Amino acid sequence: MTPMEGIRACVFDAYGTVFDFASAAARCADIPADKRTALTTLWRDKQLQYTWLRTLQGDYADFWQVTSDALDFTLDSLGLASPALHRRLMELYETLQAFPEVAGTLRRLREAGFVTAILSNGSPAMLDAAVRGAGLDGLFDAVLSADAVKVFKTHPKVYAYGLEQLGLAANQVSFQSSNGWDAFGASAFGMRVVWCNRYGQRRECLPGAPDHEVRSLAELPALLAPPGR
Repeated sequence: MTPMEGIRACVFDAYGTVFDFASAAARCADIPADKRTALTTLWRDKQLQYTWLRTLQGDYADFWQVTSDALDFTLDSLGLASPALHRRLMELYETLQAFPEVAGTLRRLREAGFVTAILSNGSPAMLDAAVRGAGLDGLFDAVLSADAVKVFKTHPKVYAYGLEQLGLAANQVSFQSSNGWDAFGASAFGMRVVWCNRYGQRRECLPGAPDHEVRSLAELPALLAPPGR
């Protein structure tokens, strides 16, 4: 496989790509074991739906509020509504675990000379807490939030903001996301894209076409020609 040429920066989605959103419910002993998977799935689905709906409605609220609202819906739907449980799960969401290969992959990329960054729907405070909590301090040159433009991915303003902050053209960026809709959205915008398809999702019937599909970020460094080669 011929490595992608001309890439100067590796930009990562956060939730589901760098950070394991399932780790919040997995670490919460107050959730019945038989409801943890359902809670994680519905919480994530409603969280994403609310980002898209708020963007369409022009009624922005930051990702912390969206995540909280989605959790309220989820707990009520599963018969688990409780202010204490809501508070505990939101606390755990601030310190999600990173996927095991993330730190090593970031070090390899930085040693090869790539700029590394996050571009996420997450609010600045959420992303700061997640990076610190996962022990990834110093492994990103920039942590960029959609909050700066007050819309959520896949709105083009979010991807454009990332490029503006990095001072790069779209074809100089390799964007990594585990979310198919995000991978296809970034590709349609013009970025080079590696879809980290951790969950074996079907390909989206949307504009865009990721350059590569992998199952783990550990596969990423081999797909990129070092900067300046």
